[in-house]
Amino acid sequence: MSEQLADWTKGEQAITYQTCGACSHVQYFHRGFCAACGASDPHEARASGKGRVYAASLVCRAATPGTRAHVPYNILLVDCAEGFRMMAHGDSGLAIGDSVTVSFKPFAGKLVPFFTRET
Repeated sequence: MSEQLADWTKGEQAITYQTCGACSHVQYFHRGFCAACGASDPHEARASGKGRVYAASLVCRAATPGTRAHVPYNILLVDCAEGFRMMAHGDSGLAIGDSVTVSFKPFAGKLVPFFTRET
């Protein structure tokens, strides 16, 4: 498998995803194989950071002591422009169908993707 590009899970302000050269499947969770056809060594790329809100949920109760200072916060499912869906944080005023773009913000000691309405 080729070396992974650094992304937000490694402290970089980027979202990465994979595409399969054999079947063109797009996947967000990094694997050493295509989840659709099993081909090895999917290609990694950086996402544009643009997408559309698929679902939104306002979290009003802290799951851990470290997240207590952030309550309430919005968790989104975002259909990204490249064809994958991801979970991320976002503005509380976002609604299903809104066009969004990503930035990155600290949350409970980590850098996380944070979507805002595209202007």
